[in-house]
Amino acid sequence: MTVIPSPTTPPGSPAPCAPEDVRRVACVGAGVIGGGWAAHFLARGYDVTAWDPAPDADVRLRRLIAAAWPALEQLGLADEASQDRLTVTARLEEAVADAQFVQESAPEKLDLKRDLLARLDAAAPAGTVIASSTSGYPMTDMQTEAADPGQLVVGHPFNPPYLIPLVEVVGGERTDPAAVEWASRFYEVAGKSVITMDREVPGFIANRLQEALWREALHMVANGEATVAEIDASITEGPGLRWAVMGPMLTFALAGGEGGMAHMLDHFGPSLKSPWTRLEAPELDRALYEAVVAGCDEAADGRSIADLVAERDRGVIDILRATGRLPRSAEEATR
Repeated sequence: MTVIPSPTTPPGSPAPCAPEDVRRVACVGAGVIGGGWAAHFLARGYDVTAWDPAPDADVRLRRLIAAAWPALEQLGLADEASQDRLTVTARLEEAVADAQFVQESAPEKLDLKRDLLARLDAAAPAGTVIASSTSGYPMTDMQTEAADPGQLVVGHPFNPPYLIPLVEVVGGERTDPAAVEWASRFYEVAGKSVITMDREVPGFIANRLQEALWREALHMVANGEATVAEIDASITEGPGLRWAVMGPMLTFALAGGEGGMAHMLDHFGPSLKSPWTRLEAPELDRALYEAVVAGCDEAADGRSIADLVAERDRGVIDILRATGRLPRSAEEATR
């Protein structure tokens, strides 16, 4: 699994245009993830056409984008960026009729994904790369009904897509490798941090790691070992601060001192057999369900979801600036 290298247009790109020449993007699905993608693409100066079957999709999507825009302004807008470049259509086929790239963000239901990707494959211009935001399904399982599955890839973002840089890209068994290369380059041009996976892995990379932590947290709540607030503080005030700078592997390598990871494994390796983790998920019974919901309500302490979103966005932007991944001011961004 490799991080995309320096900018180059992939030879033999299957798409109608090079990634650098894309101007029109279609976002199919306008919920939290699809709306976040639409906001990101608008901020990068693309024309965005969106479709969602919900009757109030237009109003909800524009409200979501407006809420995200202050954070996007802090991140730095492209010269051509404008919320006015959004068009919401009533028909799926109309949304993708002239798209140069399609981002699908429908709910996580396999039958729905299969049917929708087949419809997108039939409706989009020939050769257009279509990426799914799926958080867990392999593309091999989703592309089964498409007439031309070669252009279908996974482009897995993290919530919110307009703020978190990472996107994981991988194809299915019937995906053209050139489509994977094209999608990875496009995302890079569009301002994302890209990991191109060599093979399909259930849940991809980051979700696998998140899920392990999530399961352990649920076990501790279920067993009365820790509260929701204690669990969150243990990350935000502890390893989360290190993870914002470098990942868990290099972090543990530093724990080995001058001996690095080798010394760390020699010293702490035996503890891997200690009963520190329970990787199987706990039973999500009513008691655990209510304990987690109540704990989150208590941790919110009266703050609305909108308040928490704004707080999260400010915090992530501050971390990106502090770690040198974002200019500290608009002036620095133009230097």
